[in-house]
Amino acid sequence: MLLAAVILIVIVALVFDFINGFHDAANSIATVVSTRVLSPNLAVAWAAFFNFVAAFAGGVHVANTMGKGIINFEMLRAAGPTAVLMVIFSALMGAITWNLLTWWWGLPSSSSHALAGGMIGATLPVLGFQGLVGSGIARIASFIVLSPLIGMVLGISMMLASTWAVHKQTPLRVDTWFRRLQLVSSAIFSFSHGTNDAQKVMGIIAVVLFGTIWRDRPFHIDWWMIISCHAAIAMGTFFGGWRIIRTMGHSLTKLAPIGGFSAETGGGVTIIALAELGIPVSTTHTITGAIVGVGSTRGWRAVKWGTAGRIIWAWVFTIPAAALVSVIVYGITLVVVRLVG
Repeated sequence: MLLAAVILIVIVALVFDFINGFHDAANSIATVVSTRVLSPNLAVAWAAFFNFVAAFAGGVHVANTMGKGIINFEMLRAAGPTAVLMVIFSALMGAITWNLLTWWWGLPSSSSHALAGGMIGATLPVLGFQGLVGSGIARIASFIVLSPLIGMVLGISMMLASTWAVHKQTPLRVDTWFRRLQLVSSAIFSFSHGTNDAQKVMGIIAVVLFGTIWRDRPFHIDWWMIISCHAAIAMGTFFGGWRIIRTMGHSLTKLAPIGGFSAETGGGVTIIALAELGIPVSTTHTITGAIVGVGSTRGWRAVKWGTAGRIIWAWVFTIPAAALVSVIVYGITLVVVRLVG
């Protein structure tokens, strides 16, 4: 019975990973599609490939943060296998629900923060506030503000540097060069997306396994977790989230290939650097900041601030909304378990 429940939760985690890729596909390909460098079908295939290749980059710092940096893992494990399974199931359902709602609304919210919010909400009924790692949560929350700002600064810097480097060239030549370079920048961002986002689910799967059937083993990330999570997110990216692509690629600002290159490179470099520090930042926040930064180099009015405002409100509500849904799911699950038991 326990083994079947564990397998079910692992499958749910991989479903979340798939939805994460589906939801965040726009982050990886919105700029390359909006500048018409690649068709949507080729763009999602390109992005999915580099999502998966990131599995072989090494490093699981983000996975360790998600597994032990939000919930007090030892306290949760001591609460017993049933508590572990109920908390993680509720957290995943809270995050999945919020992701699907924001996908339907066409808002590029954060899957990272949805999962973090789900874990926080599901833990409170079981362990209370002492079951949460305050320093880890504060660090994640701070990057709701910091990651888009860093992305914006790097996007602006890349745009200014790129513009200066080609200011003596003809517009046609500049366009031709940066259409080719955007393939590289899109690959960089898709690689960073896989590096950051796939690791979140590895941490969740590790919590499930080492908190239940492998309670006698030390917490670590196995190779099969790495491969399966990257495969799931790559498949999700391949099927794409077209509603959000319209928001990211067209509604925020109009991008030329040089702008798309600058936004993707700035965002990708930011995410890779922060992943090395073990910080599960939002790829959505980072690329949005980079796109806004690139757009702002053409003047304040080049950015559609009304759309940006809607996106920011989605960011603000993500953690509490996912936490609330996960609390509700936990309550329903608890009732079902008691009735069945």
